[in-house]
Amino acid sequence: MHFPGKFADQLVAEQLHRISLSFLVDDLVVRRGGIGANIAFGMGVLGASPVLVGSVGNDFGDYRSWLERHGVDCAGVRVSENAHTARFVCTTDDDMCQIASFYAGAMAEARLIELAPVAAKVGGFDLVLISPDDPDAMIRHADECRQRGYRFAVDPSQQLARMDGAQIRAFVQGADYLFNNDYEWELLRRKTGWTEREVMDRVGIRITTLGEKGAEIVHKDGTSVSVNAVPETVKADPTGVGDAFRAGLLAGLEKGLGLERAAQLGSYIAVLVLETVGPQEWTFDKAQAVSRIGEAYGPQAAEEITPVLPDA
Repeated sequence: MHFPGKFADQLVAEQLHRISLSFLVDDLVVRRGGIGANIAFGMGVLGASPVLVGSVGNDFGDYRSWLERHGVDCAGVRVSENAHTARFVCTTDDDMCQIASFYAGAMAEARLIELAPVAAKVGGFDLVLISPDDPDAMIRHADECRQRGYRFAVDPSQQLARMDGAQIRAFVQGADYLFNNDYEWELLRRKTGWTEREVMDRVGIRITTLGEKGAEIVHKDGTSVSVNAVPETVKADPTGVGDAFRAGLLAGLEKGLGLERAAQLGSYIAVLVLETVGPQEWTFDKAQAVSRIGEAYGPQAAEEITPVLPDA
């Protein structure tokens, strides 16, 4: 929402201990989001086969239909009997100051989800990506992946601020992939007390996004590959850019691309989201994708990525 004024003008310094304010806003936009759903949406658009797992409220019906129309299997979605779907509500004033609230709602019940019944329903998992969610759910899912031998990736992201060092150490242990951005990578090491080498002794591959500098892929043996970002035509909205990168990378891996090419595809999907307002408002055009990937990474990259791209 947008408030056509300044929050600061409505605050009385002597009365901050008993604030009671209401802002008449002049705009309201509701957008679909959620990290898991954003990633699943992107994979579905690219013709991959994502299965969304999470806990929602009984207000999820329209969102479910939208995701399923875009290729997302919602077999792993649990519907709460009491809580609404998690949501983020934000009001911005003319100074770009924000007052916001995050309602966890049904997300808190994700810890009740067991992965094995979902795997049985969909015919097994190639890879389980555990994105930011209820922290107890994240740790439970990682434990179950280790116990049942599911390949899994961890993406603690925003929940690094909530989780303590012991929780983070328990979460990432044994992951095939560790996703983070450069700030989160520093925070993870600080909170766990691990060196880079100690982290890499516990995970397979680290994939760290670097904003406009692209991404870094580091293997257990220390070898690394840098993938540049695809140049943007406009910066419309950064929300969901990291989710889009993960969607493109995972879709590329599912379709048989090597890690570098998959990351290049991820970088292209990321720039589509950057150029669009809203994390699920972007559209895919194959000819445009081939052209821009070729411009960013060269004709050989475009030639190798083209066969896995959807026609529509």
